[in-house]
Amino acid sequence: MSALRVVVVDDEAPARALLREYLGAHADVSVVGECANGFEAVKSIAELQPDLVFLDVRMPKLDGFEVLELLDPRPAVVFCTAYDEFALKAFEVHAVDYLLKPYGRERLAEAIVRVRERLAARTAPSAPAAPEPDAARLAADARVPGRRLERLVIRDGANVHVVPIERVDAIEAQDDYIAVHTEGRTWLKHQALAELEAQLDPERFVRVHRSFLVNVERIARLELMAKDMRVAFLKDGREVPVSRSGFQRLRERMGG
Repeated sequence: MSALRVVVVDDEAPARALLREYLGAHADVSVVGECANGFEAVKSIAELQPDLVFLDVRMPKLDGFEVLELLDPRPAVVFCTAYDEFALKAFEVHAVDYLLKPYGRERLAEAIVRVRERLAARTAPSAPAAPEPDAARLAADARVPGRRLERLVIRDGANVHVVPIERVDAIEAQDDYIAVHTEGRTWLKHQALAELEAQLDPERFVRVHRSFLVNVERIARLELMAKDMRVAFLKDGREVPVSRSGFQRLRERMGG
């Protein structure tokens, strides 16, 4: 049995030390990396390509859900959290396991067994390949109900950008990606436009076209270009097409 290559991600040093101690009792586990925040995690996981990541939920800079969104390819993930208000059901469905702090050695051993089973199922020649869970949807499912998305995390090669949602000018659908237009720059993110729309504040972002969401605070003016065809000119000069139904939604949102 080959050793599991593990990366531990937790912003609290005592929690990392305790997990390392517990893992030290397992001869079939090798801790190859340790990270104190989400940015370090994304970088280390991309470089080390571990089999398994123990991932904390509440961390500064990037939380565990945002880290998960940025992992490609994605290793097996076991979430670690001290907060049971998070969507544990979502963890059970999408992640290999979750550990509710404080957990003991036996509970950790159970998680490692589950990881082994999951990895064995992935590599079994007769087993059909299981689809990878959608990280963005997992993040949405685990968010506190009624809480709107406050920022976007976008991976650009080895770099990670955190974009506050109020700085976004417009979001454009491009095949399986969205193009996030913000402050004169454009970032690509692998996500469906409709999925992101459901997470945004409808008072701020309006679907003005089947391919565009616009931050209403960024609209400088609207112009009629042809019958039932309008264009929204944003404050940065960008032009966004506005359909008839999109114009109606804008009128309702902007008070006529």
